Amino acid sequence: MSHAAPYVNIAAYKFISFDDTQAQRPRYQDICARLGLKGTILLTPEGINMFLSGTQAAIGEYLDWLRSDARFADIEVKYSYSREQSHKRMLVKLKQEIITMRMPLIKPEEGRAPSVDAQTLKRWLDAGVDDAGRPVVMLDTRNDYEVDVGTFHNTVDYRLQKFTEFPEVIAAHKQDFAGKTVVSFCTGGIRCEKAAIHMQNIGMDHVYQLEGGILKYFEEVGGAHYDGDCFVFDYRTALNPRLEPTETVQCFACRAVVTPREQLSPDYVLGQSCPHCALK
Repeated sequence: MSHAAPYVNIAAYKFISFDDTQAQRPRYQDICARLGLKGTILLTPEGINMFLSGTQAAIGEYLDWLRSDARFADIEVKYSYSREQSHKRMLVKLKQEIITMRMPLIKPEEGRAPSVDAQTLKRWLDAGVDDAGRPVVMLDTRNDYEVDVGTFHNTVDYRLQKFTEFPEVIAAHKQDFAGKTVVSFCTGGIRCEKAAIHMQNIGMDHVYQLEGGILKYFEEVGGAHYDGDCFVFDYRTALNPRLEPTETVQCFACRAVVTPREQLSPDYVLGQSCPHCALK
């Protein structure tokens, strides 16, 4: 896995019953400090979520350590590379949910929603139908400002401002998906997994999650059927389908995403304001 850029950035999560988060937190803090890793790890009763950046050797040692815990032996990891660490500090947090939906905690032991891998999804989108001949509908479960940076062609976008809005909006539009195959997707797989499980729970048939999210899709098949870039929650702001940082930035003042074209506006002052601030 050698690469010209010196830093390896990983994104990984797993839904699993994790009842000793308090006891485990110091162990995670210690190994991340020892290896010089930067990023965020969330330890929750429903599992783990992490975005970490470090040297190839440090990331490799961390993953060996993580996978020595049987609960995380099979955790899937998404990789990208950069010239500097993608995060500036290291945080290990205890939370109630991996991603907040304010619904009953997911219990993967009771079954996950079916997933579709990147190659299969590309084949379905090439054909416009799944293997059973049903029309395929892409459903973006991310927040509106993330969607605006890039998304799949003809995706359903509910302009969510936070993920807690998802259960109500999908219930109101449930009938729109009758007779169709729905593929929920997000950046790295977490929100779309929760969304797909919830859609199954409310009686929607033929629901899939995109395994590994947009980042895994980019890694495996590039930008086919996708417009734009993918927003990420670190200093890079967005990655293109080659998983390279783009010129897109996030405004320090209002947190809006500012495209290269918008950065030419007189309202854009680095670290102070942007055209979106002027509209607020």
